[in-house]
Amino acid sequence: MILAVGTAQAETVTIAALGDSLTQGYGLPIEDGFVPQLEGWLREQGADVEVINAGVSGDTTAGGLSRVAWTLTPDVDAMIVNLGGNDLLRGLDPALSRANLDGILSAAADAGVEVLLVGLDAPSNYGPEYEAAFEGIYPDLAQEYEAALYENFFEPLNAGADLDAARARYMQADGIHPNADGVDKIVEGIGPAVLELISE
Repeated sequence: MILAVGTAQAETVTIAALGDSLTQGYGLPIEDGFVPQLEGWLREQGADVEVINAGVSGDTTAGGLSRVAWTLTPDVDAMIVNLGGNDLLRGLDPALSRANLDGILSAAADAGVEVLLVGLDAPSNYGPEYEAAFEGIYPDLAQEYEAALYENFFEPLNAGADLDAARARYMQADGIHPNADGVDKIVEGIGPAVLELISE
């Protein structure tokens, strides 16, 4: 892959962000969503990038699998896969989520596209077996496909000792989606992993 950092001759690197409402920017002005903020952060670091918003609110891993073929256009150099939150909200079988994500990573591998797979923490209310099965999907598939792994999309918001205060400050009223400040912190957390992805 061409490294689009620090050289005038480098071509623009195109990154597709395949995801759900967290990627799409639900509840926010367009410029405050994950994709525009990430693209801005990467450019501030000197990267010549275009980040394509392939997020669809409400999408499950099955929805992502159904869209991955037309997301992986010939100009896409790298892909961020941020799916699974709606599978969790619906309590879907982790085996199905795993199979769908496997299909997405397989399609990316066939297209020769580098992937950053973004994981999620499963809630404990489904029980420890479900939690372990779901959370294990991401590191297992990242290892299998030699994909980069960012373990938890919300990790930058969970880093402090007072989680309730962090949620009040960084989440929208629904408690599910980050507000603009929350997205800013998330981008600061995931940004270096995306830089590394396009530098390989």
